[in-house]
Amino acid sequence: MESLYLLIPLSVLIAGIIGVLFWWAGRDGQFDDLEGPGHRILHDDDTPPQDPS
Repeated sequence: MESLYLLIPLSVLIAGIIGVLFWWAGRDGQFDDLEGPGHRILHDDDTPPQDPS
């Protein structure tokens, strides 16, 4: 029972930290373009550059 006095506030603190980090990432623009990286992988150009000579 005594361990609950430590575990409950610790879990609330960790959940609060995760919430703040999620809010910060959302305000920073981390979730603005969710489809762009997937499309960039499909249209990746793997051909080597041509020599201008």
